Amino acid sequence: MRHRKATVPAVAGALALALALTGCGGSDDGTARLSVASAYMPQPVSDLAAGFLTITNEGEAADRLTSVSSDVAGQVTVHETVDGSMREVESLDIPAHGSLVLESAGNHLMFEQLKRKPTQGQKVAVELRFAHSDPVTVELPVKPATYRPTTGH
Repeated sequence: MRHRKATVPAVAGALALALALTGCGGSDDGTARLSVASAYMPQPVSDLAAGFLTITNEGEAADRLTSVSSDVAGQVTVHETVDGSMREVESLDIPAHGSLVLESAGNHLMFEQLKRKPTQGQKVAVELRFAHSDPVTVELPVKPATYRPTTGH
């Protein structure tokens, strides 16, 4: 029986396939995998506005929402609500295989020093920044001031 020597490309390909099949180098590589859904902003009735959304992390590692910016406001801050009391925080945790829900009467974004008041039907772009993941830009549709979602929060 004749034996052929394996070529370097063939060995490298076989090794890559073996690593992929065993889970090494797959999507669960110890990083956060973030997605954003259910985003909206109630139409502002003053010089402040709120923003709500859900950040889902399907990754193996936790992350944190650390800051937010938007061209519609001089400042966007992250707020936590505990026992009905709201306070600004430096960050909010996004657990591995979990979600951070920003909702009315709960944790939320505050748009301060509005440069213009967005109206129903418009969209407001925001950039979400995280402790470990790359920034994500999201468009928040402006809903009626009294809007309350029926799902997603």
